[in-house]
Parts: sequence; structure tokens; C-alpha cells
Amino acid sequence: MSEDTIEGPDGRRRCLWAGREPETTYHDTEWGFPTTDDTSLFERVCLEGFQSGLSWRTILLKRENFRAAFAGFEVEKVARYTDAEVTRLLGDAGIIRHRGKIEAAINNAQRAADLIDEHGSLELYFWGYAPPGEHVPGSMTTSPESIAMSKDLKKRGWRFVGPTTMFALMQATGIVNDHAYECVIRDEVEAALRQRL
Repeated sequence: MSEDTIEGPDGRRRCLWAGREPETTYHDTEWGFPTTDDTSLFERVCLEGFQSGLSWRTILLKRENFRAAFAGFEVEKVARYTDAEVTRLLGDAGIIRHRGKIEAAINNAQRAADLIDEHGSLELYFWGYAPPGEHVPGSMTTSPESIAMSKDLKKRGWRFVGPTTMFALMQATGIVNDHAYECVIRDEVEAALRQRL
């Protein structure tokens, strides 16, 4: 058996990090499946930024609090947040109270609105960085595409969008399928990606 998978209580093998809840459900139902609508893509960018330096488990446990705090991650609403909202969010114990990350989420909403105006949707922008071929799952923390995306987003004024964070975004949203070869969900993700095409 592969060292990059773990057998769950249901006898199914999953990626090593998905051995307990809430990670298991997130892994089985979201991670790697194609994400294409603006709100979901913006949420993922924000959550990956908040996760920087922390465990993904921390983010998952606070996810509903983040959604409540950031207006369901609706780009236009978050883009209008003011200093008063920053102060409110800094007092919200249900989220990560990091001024830089909070301000980055608001800034990035404004930049996302610009991207939507320019490209028509966040999907058209982010999926434009999909790599041309496969890679060995779990073999990379960045890619040429995540480096290029990060560089372009930073040039556009985005924050907390480094190459590693952008690669994590690509994994989470299906732009790359990083499920282990023996993971029970890998083929489901592949089928969903084929349907997207």
C-alpha cells in the first residue's frame, strides 16, 4: 500500500491528510473537484491566504464563521468593506484575527472585481493557469503555473498570493488533481474534470 494514503474507518483509502473529520468530508466532497463560480473561487483564495502559516484544520473548523464574517465571500460586498468592518473583524473571535490577512481579503475582493470586469469571470482567469499535463501527486508545493499566477496577481495588487498559496488554491479547486493515485476520490475528480471540459 502507498505511504501517501490512509485507510479510513469505512475501509476506503484516502490522501494521508484526510484521515479524520472535518478533513475527510472536505476531501471527499470538495478538494480537487472543479470550482468555477466567482464566489467559491474568491472564498478559496481568501481561505488559502488565511491558512498561511496555520493548519488547514484550523480554517475548516472556522469556515462557517469566515462565511458569516465576509458576507458569504460575495466579491462585490466584501469589496465595499471599510475600516469599520476591519475593526469589527479584528474583534471576531470566530475567525483568524490577523489585520494583514483581513485587509488582504478586502483588497483582494476589489482586485477580484477588476479581474471579473476584465476577463468575464474568475474562472476564466484562474483556470487559464491550468498546467498542460499531469504531475506526480504530492510531488510539488509550487509549479511553474502557480509561480506565474502569483507573479501576475501581485502585479495586479493582490496580497497573500505567493506561489505556494496559489498552488494550494490550484489543488483545492481542481486546476490540478493532486489526489494520490490510490486515493478513492482521484477517479471521481478526474471524471468531474472531464465533464468540465
